[in-house]
Amino acid sequence: MTTGADIIATHLYAAGCRHAFGIPGGEVLALVDALDRAGLAFHLAKHENAAGFMAEGVWHATGEIGVLVATLGPGVTNAINVVANAWQDRVPLIFLTGRVDPAEAETFTHQILDHQAVLRPVVKASLMATRGAVAACIAKAIAIARDGQPGPVHVDVPIGVAEGEERESGLKLRAPVAPAAPAPGPALEEARQWLQAAQRPLVIAGVDAINHNAHAAIADFCRAQQVPLLTTYKAKGILPETDALALGGAGLSPKADRILLPLVAAADVILLAGYDPIEMRIGWRDPWPDTARVIDLCAVPPTHFMHAAAKVFVGDIGASLHALSQGLTMCAHWPPGRIAQARADLVAAFAPEAEWGPGVVFDVIRRVAPSETVITADSGAHRILLSQMWTCPAPHHFLQSTGLCTMGCALPLATGYKLARPQSPVIAVMGDACLEMVLGELATLRDLKLPVVLVVLVDETLALIAQKQRAMQKKRVGVDFGGTDFADVAAAMGGTGVWVEDRVTLASEMRNALKRHGRFTLLACRISKNAYEGRI
Repeated sequence: MTTGADIIATHLYAAGCRHAFGIPGGEVLALVDALDRAGLAFHLAKHENAAGFMAEGVWHATGEIGVLVATLGPGVTNAINVVANAWQDRVPLIFLTGRVDPAEAETFTHQILDHQAVLRPVVKASLMATRGAVAACIAKAIAIARDGQPGPVHVDVPIGVAEGEERESGLKLRAPVAPAAPAPGPALEEARQWLQAAQRPLVIAGVDAINHNAHAAIADFCRAQQVPLLTTYKAKGILPETDALALGGAGLSPKADRILLPLVAAADVILLAGYDPIEMRIGWRDPWPDTARVIDLCAVPPTHFMHAAAKVFVGDIGASLHALSQGLTMCAHWPPGRIAQARADLVAAFAPEAEWGPGVVFDVIRRVAPSETVITADSGAHRILLSQMWTCPAPHHFLQSTGLCTMGCALPLATGYKLARPQSPVIAVMGDACLEMVLGELATLRDLKLPVVLVVLVDETLALIAQKQRAMQKKRVGVDFGGTDFADVAAAMGGTGVWVEDRVTLASEMRNALKRHGRFTLLACRISKNAYEGRI
């Protein structure tokens, strides 16, 4: 007998999915069983929110759509944050939920709520599997999750559909959409003329460039035309950040903006390549006048109104760039040394402290860790500083929540990535408050025997919020908390824990941690409560 759950699982496997994450409940047992039989390894997490971030980690590692499974009621509501994160961070995710059959729901109220009504504001689509159309439903979900700007799609699966016999046959997966480029015409020709005449062009690339696999096309364009590249945090690594044309990532640091925004103002043509301003702070709202020569290559029609663009082309980012650059013989002529000076100013602005502090921690681990190390970061002051200091050699090497900026993501992101690519060195950087949100997932690392390295900045305060309180001349309230012996917690949860308070110890323990197999390491780095003051 083929059940609805079998059809869902078969389609997900055919779409390239090999992992699923979540917490089982009675209403999804048929789904979990079918996923396992179809070849998708089901991984138990300690919370649905963390499970969704693990699924995202797998996507960054392999490109496969994330699969999150939750039971009805509290299982669904526990996952709302990570689903909203996938929506704002453009992460393809299939969210499978169990529900009682509609007829039963009319006279049964225990744990019953309208899953679709709750989730519709934070998903690309919310679908319900029905008898006779399960294959069409899951095929539609997979297509929607991938199209344009990728994102989460919810599929509510009644128990009777999951467990009942289905007579559908054959896969209904839609063929991949061919990359679409702008059609030749006056708008494209004028944009090409602007680039040809430009003396100080600048490219700003964002997450849509990564999701369209346009990083190589952008890197080739920048090198061929000698155009400097600025990226959002999600797009770090489109050019190796050691490249002389790479201006690194921007988004949340006012300190970096004071160096980068004057370059934006000085550019005579700005080419936006998959740039989604959902990652940016308010200082990036209207960063150029409406009359500026701005060419926007975007995945979907822009409705954000964060900035204006004189030319807008919707389509595949790489194909659009290829169409735009055909026949160009331009070569940028920024004032001698201007880009090199900006790079030097950024290095100086975010230089590590003289003796000890978060900058020293990030400097040491960058020097010790292999260049190809994948790093994940939670939200907070440490993420802003790390995003400016850490140099990425390629995309998908710095994972973080940038649209929603949610805490508690670094540990599960690292877990999912390491699970999918065990040969890659993976480091998760967290604040102590972030780790305390997801301490249970240390047990998940233990059970999966993943040698992830956790670097925890311990200051016993919500440093970023405390800074905002000082800036607004507000009383310091609700930002301080007691200390936790994280080294002992790590040992109790099956890992190795070490307290670190100097460069030499950190370098030594980091080398040891990167050699460790089958066991996670937690390096607790104690810093002062005001360690980020003036740093970001």
